Amino acid sequence: MDNVSAKYDMLAVVGPTACGKTALAVELAMALGGEVISADSRQVYRGMDIGTGKDLAEYVRGDVTVPVHLVDIVDAGEKYNVFEFQRDFLAAYNDVVSRGALPVMCGGSGMYVESVLRGYRLLPVPENLPLRERLANYTLPELEAILATYKTLHNNTDTDTVKRAIRAIEIEEYYASCPVEERSFPVIKTLTVGVDVSREVRRERISRRLRARLDEGLIDEVQTLLNKGITPEQLIYYGLEYKFVTLYITGAMTREEMIAGLEIAIHQFAKRQMTWFRGMERRGVKINWVDASLPIERQIEIIKEWFYDKGAE
Repeated sequence: MDNVSAKYDMLAVVGPTACGKTALAVELAMALGGEVISADSRQVYRGMDIGTGKDLAEYVRGDVTVPVHLVDIVDAGEKYNVFEFQRDFLAAYNDVVSRGALPVMCGGSGMYVESVLRGYRLLPVPENLPLRERLANYTLPELEAILATYKTLHNNTDTDTVKRAIRAIEIEEYYASCPVEERSFPVIKTLTVGVDVSREVRRERISRRLRARLDEGLIDEVQTLLNKGITPEQLIYYGLEYKFVTLYITGAMTREEMIAGLEIAIHQFAKRQMTWFRGMERRGVKINWVDASLPIERQIEIIKEWFYDKGAE
C-alpha cells in the first residue's frame, strides 16, 4: 500500500441495493490489504440483521475474516444521523490507517457516502416540535415536494416514510435559518468505484433476495424486536423491510400485500439510490463504474489498475 498511498488514501465502493457491492468491497480489501468501513444508514443497528442485509458471512474468506467497521454500533429503536456517522467514520478511518491498512468504504446510503467524499461540515440538528406538528398531516408525496424546494443537499433516498421525510425537512429548515459554524472535516483522497448493474438484473436480484430474506426469518426478526419493547412506530421509521413487516405483524396488511408492497418499495429505493449517485457525479464526485456482469476477478484487475494510477481520477 505504501507505494500508492500518495495518490489515494481510501477506496470507496458504491451502488444501489442488491448490486453486489459488499462482495466486491471485501475482495478489494483482501487484494489491497484493507478493512471495510460500512456507510449504510441501517446496518449500524444491532438486531436488525436480515432486513438490512448485513451478510456478515461475506466478510469471511476461508480462514481470513476481513474486518468491518460501523456495523452493530447502535441499539435498535434509536435514531442515528449523518452527523453521528461522520464522527464515527473518522474514528474508524483513523483506526484503520493507524494499523497500516487501507480503508474501503462501502455503502449505498448516498448522504453518508457523500458526507465523507465531499467533506460535509455538519452540526447536530435539534428537534423542531412546532414544525413537526405543522407537517404531521402531510402525505409523503407532499413532504417530498417540500424537500425538493431546498437548495442544500439531503439524502432523499432514505425518506421512504412520513417521519423520515419530516426529519429531512427539519434538518433543511435548521440549516436555512441558522448560520452554521463549520467544523473541519479532512479531505480524503479517494478512488470511488460504482458497481454498474443493469436495471433488469437489479430487479431480478431484489426479488430473489426478498424471497430469501423471508425464508431466512425476516418476519421472526421483526417480531423479536417488537417483543423486546421496540414500538411499531419506531420500526416503521426505519422503512422498507421493517415498515412493511411491522404493518403485516400488527394486522394492517395481509402477507400478500406486505410482500407485494415491499418489493415495489425496494425497487423504488434502488432507483432513488442511483439518482443520488448520478447527482453526486454532477456535484463533482468522480465515480469509476465497473461492470458487475464481469467475473469478480476481472473487476478486481480493472480497479487495481485504476488504483495504481492508470487512468482513474
